[in-house]
Amino acid sequence: MLRSLHIRNYALIDSLDIKFPEGLVIITGQTGAGKSILLGALGLLAGQKAEAEVIGPGGDDCVVEGEFDTPEGLRIIRRVIYSSGRSRSFIDDCPVQIQELTDLSSGLFDIHSQHKSLLLNDKHFQLSLLDHYAGNKEALAECRRLWKEIGECRKELEDARGQLRTQKAELDYNEAQYKELESARLKDGELAGLEEEQQALANAEEIRERLATALQLFNPDGRQSIGESLREARKALDHAGKFLPSMTALGERIESARIELEDIFAEVEDAAGRTESSGERLEAVEDRLSLLYKLLRKHGCESIAELIEVRERFGRAVSGSEELEERCAELEKRLSSLKEAHLRVCEALDKARRQASVAFAAEVTGHLHYLELERSSFEVEVLPADPGASGSSSVAFKFSADGTRSVDVAKCASGGEISRIMLSLKALMAKFEGMPTLIFDEIDSGVSGSVADKMGSMICEMGRTIQVFSITHLPQVAAKGDAHYLVSKQFDEASGRTYSGIRLLEGEARVQEVARLLSGASITPEAVANARSLLKEAAL
Repeated sequence: MLRSLHIRNYALIDSLDIKFPEGLVIITGQTGAGKSILLGALGLLAGQKAEAEVIGPGGDDCVVEGEFDTPEGLRIIRRVIYSSGRSRSFIDDCPVQIQELTDLSSGLFDIHSQHKSLLLNDKHFQLSLLDHYAGNKEALAECRRLWKEIGECRKELEDARGQLRTQKAELDYNEAQYKELESARLKDGELAGLEEEQQALANAEEIRERLATALQLFNPDGRQSIGESLREARKALDHAGKFLPSMTALGERIESARIELEDIFAEVEDAAGRTESSGERLEAVEDRLSLLYKLLRKHGCESIAELIEVRERFGRAVSGSEELEERCAELEKRLSSLKEAHLRVCEALDKARRQASVAFAAEVTGHLHYLELERSSFEVEVLPADPGASGSSSVAFKFSADGTRSVDVAKCASGGEISRIMLSLKALMAKFEGMPTLIFDEIDSGVSGSVADKMGSMICEMGRTIQVFSITHLPQVAAKGDAHYLVSKQFDEASGRTYSGIRLLEGEARVQEVARLLSGASITPEAVANARSLLKEAAL
């Protein structure tokens, strides 16, 4: 319920702080007094478009704030409009996007004005009413969840199929590249070894000649090698060391040099023995190098390690298509399962709607008969529809004023009939659990007399279960409220401005306002007496 409303600098309202009770709240006032301004302020809380023109002359911005009692506790929603036309929205003092404000307010209050009878053209509105009546809340939530998952699964499947088509288009190329690199049997570090071997094979003759020269120089006269000469030199120095100790150290150095030279000789001799001149091997090495150089250039690589990574990438691309095919198969299976589950929920919703449609129509028809459309009839037709978030059925509300040929309810020509139909539908809504505060803006327009009195009784009955605001010109309705507020204009001579305000009417002030509704500007004693009678009757 709407607990309180705070408005600052909105149109003709300079400052307003007002609290509201539970039950039926009546709002009256002369034409042009500012009732529409009050609705406009509430409309801002509902997320309606904000215009800088609504800002009063008292500042650079305007503020509208409402406090609502909800099952979750107190909620405060606020809208601030700036002179630039920009606005900000708040829920419990936290900034939010306008859509969040709209989503929350739709569950807090529902404004029904004369133009909102266009909802009778809205098939979603009609379906929503029937679903509330049928108690389809949980089934609808499941239907929406499944439909959302179906959409997500379809999108994921479409993306996977697109990737698969792309990969299949490139599959032949990827396979050819992978097979070429795979057949090359690449080994990291192979290139350096091949290049060294190629140099050795290509220059084998010269290498053998140079090594032979080096070996010959180790034994230049053919009788005694350099090693043997150094061994004898060391012995001579060892003997001299007996008399000149420093020579012993030199002998040791000669021994070290001898060992190193003999080791070098052995390695050179081994290399000379291993050096071959093989044309076949040279050809094989050069062919291998040619293949590796070609692959490096082709794929823009600088090393065999990079080439191996390219090979692995092509391998993944080839195997990736198989993984995508498996993924597509899984998604197709999941999509089929989701569709089956969605279909079951749709069938359950359709059955529940058809079962509830008869009782729903009967209740609305009963309300219409009570509102003196005695020969009228109201029907609810459940029709098949394309599967969607709300199931696979739609509804059509049909009405006949004389009980003969029923037509689409939106084609009713009479404003009085439309008002009574909408009130009957709203009366059903008032019975639903968790319904928002209902705000009627002259829903009784186009009716009078006993019909107006009965509409007032229906609105009063709705106020027993939910909070209802009724902006009305009818005294029969105004007399039935639990609380009565008057919207009026006042001229302030000091500022030269006209202000709109709202105040609670009690006692004689309320009698006078009901009397004004009965007789107009000139309040007669008879009107006052009639007003007292209406208020007394409503209090019983």
